Amino acid sequence: MLNALTIDVEDYFQVNAFARQIRYEDWDHYPLRVERNTSVILDMLDEFGVKATFFILGWVAERAPDIVKEIHRRGHEIACHGYGHQLVYAIGPDKFREDIAKSRSILENISGERVIGYRAPSYSITRKSMWALEILVEEGFEYDSSIFPIIHDTYGIPDASRFPGVIRCASGVLREFPLSTLSLKLFGKDIRLPVAGGGYLRLFPARMIDWAINTINRQEKQPTVLYFHPWEIDPHQPRIKTGLKSRFRHYVNLEKTEGKLRALVSRNNFGTMREVLEACVPIPAVD
Repeated sequence: MLNALTIDVEDYFQVNAFARQIRYEDWDHYPLRVERNTSVILDMLDEFGVKATFFILGWVAERAPDIVKEIHRRGHEIACHGYGHQLVYAIGPDKFREDIAKSRSILENISGERVIGYRAPSYSITRKSMWALEILVEEGFEYDSSIFPIIHDTYGIPDASRFPGVIRCASGVLREFPLSTLSLKLFGKDIRLPVAGGGYLRLFPARMIDWAINTINRQEKQPTVLYFHPWEIDPHQPRIKTGLKSRFRHYVNLEKTEGKLRALVSRNNFGTMREVLEACVPIPAVD
C-alpha cells in the first residue's frame, strides 16, 4: 500500500517550542541551515527512488528560493505550510487567510506549480480553529493535513477520524489526511498512539514505527503518513536556551533520525500525499 511521506520545511529557530525565546522579528539574525538539510533529504530520496510532499514555509521560500526550485525539479510535490509559522487558533480568520494566500503565492511563483495542499504549523487546526477548513476551501486548497487525532497540550482533536476522508464545508469539500495513529487497547482502554513521525519518530525505535505502518496498512487497509523536519536530521544545529520540556522535545535523538528514516524509506512504500489521496479518497460529486 502506498503511504504519504511528508517534510515540513522550516528551520530550527522557527519551531513553536522556541517562540518565547526567539521573536519572529529576530528570525533573520539566525543562520539558515534549512537549505543544506533539505538537500541531504533530497539526495536520500533520490537514492531510494521515493517522491514526497514538501510543506514549505513561505518565509523560508522567500529567502531560499533555490531549494524550492530544486524540490520541484526533482519531481516532488510542493505544498503550503503557511508563511510565518503562526498557530492558526492564535491569529484568527483574517490573518490566517492573509498568511496562506501570501505563502501560496510565493511558492507558486517560484515553482510554477499549482499548490493544492496545506498543513498548519504545529497542527494548530483544533476545535478552536475549525473555521480554517472553510477558508482553505474558499482559497482553492484541495486537501489539508493538519488534524492530529490525539490528546496533546498544544494541538489535537482526540475524537477526529484516524484515516483520510472528506470534510464538507459550506463552500465545497476538502480532503483531510490526519496524522497517523495506531489504535491499541491498554488496561482495557482504547488509546491512540501517535506514530506519524517528528518527535515520535525520534523517540520510538524505527522497528516500532515500521510495525505500526504495516499494522495500519494490512489490518485496517488504510494508508499512513510519515512527517519530519529538515532540522531533525541536523544534530549539530545551534542549541537554544529554553525549558526542559522544550529541550527534550526538540533535541532528543537528533543524531538517530537520518538512520531511522533510511530504514523506514527502504522498507515501506512511500509517495506524495497527492498520490495517496487520489488513490484512496475520490472527491464526491456535488449535490
